[in-house]
Amino acid sequence: MSTESRIIMDEMAVRRALTRIAHEIIERNSGVEGCVLAGIKTRGVFLAKRLAERLENIEGTSIPWFELDVTYYRDDLPAERREAERKDVPVDVHNKKVILVDDVLYTGRTIRAAMDALIDAGRPESIQLAVLVDRGHRELPIRPDYIGKNVPTSKSEEIGVLLEESDGSDEVRILQAREGQ
Repeated sequence: MSTESRIIMDEMAVRRALTRIAHEIIERNSGVEGCVLAGIKTRGVFLAKRLAERLENIEGTSIPWFELDVTYYRDDLPAERREAERKDVPVDVHNKKVILVDDVLYTGRTIRAAMDALIDAGRPESIQLAVLVDRGHRELPIRPDYIGKNVPTSKSEEIGVLLEESDGSDEVRILQAREGQ
């Protein structure tokens, strides 16, 4: 079996999507006052940092952001392990508008884990969701507030997000497994 792929977002498309998301965040929240970005580890962290930079460039004020590790909140770990290994959230989220940032939204389970982590850390005023790619196939009733690109996929396809910080370039690919060859 081999894998066939095609680029669906190049470097410019990723840049434009993040800039548009930044403007949408400002518009929806009437600025960035009281907002905090939470980048879901790993690629969501890089995207949150980029969004924070764009928001600061546009608004002239910095917005706090942090890395959110949801590993121990996932529903595929035993409960006792989740309790023993949870990590503290490094930013006060109480009464803040927290914007979760991730690269791909698929089933919604990672986002559910992220919301659990945030609520354990405090009581946010609201939780919003920004994703670079929404590929569909939700298993939970979760909907993003900000979307870089909607990419309807089949379950046999995957979305591959490459970012400069971890992969040396910015690119989003759709990967399709092929039988034979």
